[in-house]
Amino acid sequence: MSQTTQETPARAKSPLRYIVMALVAGVIACTGYFAFGGQQKAPDATFTLLSGQKISTSGDLKGKVYLVNFWATSCETCMKEMPQMIDTYNKFKGRGLEFVAVAMNYDAPMYVSNYAQTRNLPFKVAMDDGSAAKQFGNVQLTPTTFVIDKNGKILKRYVGEPTFAELDQLLDKALGSAA
Repeated sequence: MSQTTQETPARAKSPLRYIVMALVAGVIACTGYFAFGGQQKAPDATFTLLSGQKISTSGDLKGKVYLVNFWATSCETCMKEMPQMIDTYNKFKGRGLEFVAVAMNYDAPMYVSNYAQTRNLPFKVAMDDGSAAKQFGNVQLTPTTFVIDKNGKILKRYVGEPTFAELDQLLDKALGSAA
């Protein structure tokens, strides 16, 4: 008795698949919105910079207005927004803005280091081991950016590229109240 095997045809990429993926992304984004909306405090997190130095939200960043931007070198939107993130940082650093660009744990340190060096990133760049992303609400989508005020409150969470005019207004207001 011979047994024949039937090959399964490759699964067609149906529009339904993309709708489901969009819904899942929306649920994740909304979960983060509810978890961090309404003036929630930023988590006590420690970031390891490319230099090996460690900085923390409860120590080095306490009392400062800062951005935490989760990104990856493999993320097209991250690469697209990075020049504007640099411009935003340069625009507000003289008023006390701090910025930590946190590379996701799946990003190769060599790629992150090369990108930071060749683009002359002017802000702090950290490699995440997965703990910072988890502490900030289990961040999985990149880019995800948090705006934190001088009292350690999360003012806004952007999933995807921010509207930079809105971000500038938010930072202007937060830094205006910072002494």
